Amino acid sequence: MTYEFEGKNEKDAIEKAAAELGLERDEFDVEIIETQKKTLFKNGYVKIRVHTVADTTVKEAEDDYNSSFSAREPANPIPQDEFEKKIVEFVSDVVSKMGYEATVDIAFREDKKIGIKMSSSASSILIGRKGKNLDALQLLANVYAGHLGREDMRIILDTENYRVRREETLVHIAYNTADKVRTSKKSILLEPMNPFERRLIHTTLNDIPDVETISEGEGLYKQVRVIYKGTGF
Repeated sequence: MTYEFEGKNEKDAIEKAAAELGLERDEFDVEIIETQKKTLFKNGYVKIRVHTVADTTVKEAEDDYNSSFSAREPANPIPQDEFEKKIVEFVSDVVSKMGYEATVDIAFREDKKIGIKMSSSASSILIGRKGKNLDALQLLANVYAGHLGREDMRIILDTENYRVRREETLVHIAYNTADKVRTSKKSILLEPMNPFERRLIHTTLNDIPDVETISEGEGLYKQVRVIYKGTGF
């Protein structure tokens, strides 16, 4: 959902939003929609638009990244029922139509969740820039599962253990960016990220006293700005 708040500065507006909505700072994204600088005759203000992240969206993203295939007991890779068979065939067929070959196996089975592992010499292409191809393939697999009458089942795709590697990379990026911001005392705007990736950045840097983070932009893929406290952008 979307809300609007106004404060004497950005920090004040964000604090009002957090207090009124009863949310932690990393549970919503902020878009600055209007700024009025203080003049001799007028007080300055900042108006922000707050986008709360739906719990289901964040939970699904957390499932994707926390589903380390290598951390689980190996599952029987062969489909055990008609539903698993159709999902595996669907993923394999989509990859084939993209012009690539891949071995598609069941990686793990959990309640309402199935992990599917793709092994291919074209893994980097199947992953795509920042995992967007992998996310798109996964979305298609989940839509197809719905068409099979299994809207209750979550399909998680991975290849080359990308999702866990991506999480480790983001934590590294967060700390490196914080160091640069503290040295330069200037803000840095990171690449567009999905809700879970942004929350990971916010959470990682939450305990660093002289650095704060805000999300900027619209849509699913927003950017995180890392700011040195006490200075402007």
